[in-house]
Amino acid sequence: MPLHAPAGDHVGLIRRAPSPRPLPSASRLWAIGLLATVAALTGCKPATGDAAPAGAAAAGAAQGGARPPVAVGVVTLKAEAQTLTTELPGRTSAFQNAEIRPQVSGIVKQRLFTEGAVVKAGQPLYQIDAATYEVAEAAARATLAKTQAAARTAELNAQRNAELVKIDAVSRQVADESQATVLQTRADVAAAEAALAQARINLQYTKILAPIGGRMGLSTITAGALVTANQTGVLTTIVQTDPIYVDVTQSTTELLQLRRDLEAGRYERAGEGAARVRIVLEDGTAYRLPGKLQFAGVNVNTGTGAITLRAVVPNPDGLLMPGMYVRARLETGVVPDALLLPQQALTRDGGGRASVLRVTEDGKVERRGVEVAAAVGNRWRIASGLQAGDRVVVDGLQRVRPGDNVKETEVDPATLGGGKRSGKGGGGDKPAGDKAAADKPTAAAQGAGASAPAAR
Repeated sequence: MPLHAPAGDHVGLIRRAPSPRPLPSASRLWAIGLLATVAALTGCKPATGDAAPAGAAAAGAAQGGARPPVAVGVVTLKAEAQTLTTELPGRTSAFQNAEIRPQVSGIVKQRLFTEGAVVKAGQPLYQIDAATYEVAEAAARATLAKTQAAARTAELNAQRNAELVKIDAVSRQVADESQATVLQTRADVAAAEAALAQARINLQYTKILAPIGGRMGLSTITAGALVTANQTGVLTTIVQTDPIYVDVTQSTTELLQLRRDLEAGRYERAGEGAARVRIVLEDGTAYRLPGKLQFAGVNVNTGTGAITLRAVVPNPDGLLMPGMYVRARLETGVVPDALLLPQQALTRDGGGRASVLRVTEDGKVERRGVEVAAAVGNRWRIASGLQAGDRVVVDGLQRVRPGDNVKETEVDPATLGGGKRSGKGGGGDKPAGDKAAADKPTAAAQGAGASAPAAR
């Protein structure tokens, strides 16, 4: 029996092996082994070394995050005289415009000019058949000779009768009539002279001459056409475009505001002579020659509320043509102490308020609200908020914020044209990299601090 008992026990052990009760013990052993492995891995890092960076980061954060000075480019504002300009729309018009019409009737025999060519005053343009006018001139000349002969005869008779009446050879009546005949023949001579002059003028009109110098237009007739004196239709036109007029309009509101500013002393007059005018063409390019303001209208257009200004502009190359749309920039005044700020130095918030970053005396950055008066090229003219001598950040705006200490580098405003950053500010990327590097230990310390509870 005893020999069977172990066998029964053995059988009992074999039967209890599939029992699920040992499984929780194996799971616990596996979990304990895993925890031991994690503890061994985390225990390789010294706890004191992890705590030190975390403590230093916390201390740095507590002290306000002491950052090294940020390299920025600044511009020192200087007061300078700035000429005020007003850009107004307008159109060009010819300095002189002549419509050519015939002054005598006849058949056009020849056209004596080239369309589009430049002609001088007095140059022949058309030739009308002059045969009939030559005959008329000859007839008038003959009539004049006839009247002159009659007048000579009348004078001789009057002289003879004046002597005869003294000896009573002729009556007083005959003597008086002879004197009257002299006066009559003299009048006939004058009339004949006038008729001859008219005939000569008509003969001259058969050759149509250019009344002014300029550029010829298209001819509406050809050789062989019949024209009549003083007809309504024009034969051609002559346009003088050197110089040329530019007629622009300005609203009375702008004119009144400018006058108030001048009277208040905020602006100074641009000059005692005629104001200079610069022309901008339709494609946006500037015309190379300046003009002068010649005339300012005295009546306001009731429909538009504007007055007309007329400028005279040299046009030797004929680039400006009548009827072109242009823009005229007029010098209206001078600001003696203008502050001009590069446009990239100014930012606006969501409400549209303008501000700049100004460097204070102790080398810190502050945000300063400003008021913009107008754009002058690639700069802003500041109306208020800044003064001469202020240092404004123009390079490094993305990496600096109010309250930061900065390392200034003076930037030449001339190098900021077109919105380009200055070369001196290129080295300012380094502080941004240092900031990123300085942030890494803090992140590592935070990671170490996060792992410390797991180690524990």
